[in-house]
Amino acid sequence: MWLGLLAALACNSESRKTEAARTTVQRFFEALPSRDCAVLGPLLIGKAADTCRETVDDLNEHGFSLVEVLDAKVDGRDPNAVVVRARIARDGQVHEQPLLLRVEQHPDGWRLRL
Repeated sequence: MWLGLLAALACNSESRKTEAARTTVQRFFEALPSRDCAVLGPLLIGKAADTCRETVDDLNEHGFSLVEVLDAKVDGRDPNAVVVRARIARDGQVHEQPLLLRVEQHPDGWRLRL
């Protein structure tokens, strides 16, 4: 009984993480055309967050857009990271190979590492 309960709790925690990561990716790409770093900056981590304007301008210049989120899995090496597999278009052309996006949980929310 306890083993089943623990498995259910772990699964529930994992599904909350993957859903939060999916939502972060979707929010980022929905806001990308606005070029608004007040919205986009808090969704980014690492160098991309430090250079939000440059990152956003570069992505928009090349016409990056989200076609669909295919799946998301908690990173086996880091329980606070989720790898999101997404289909991306560039200048209107959908890439055949999905892009792997790393989304990390931080005290202030989930952030995308580009």
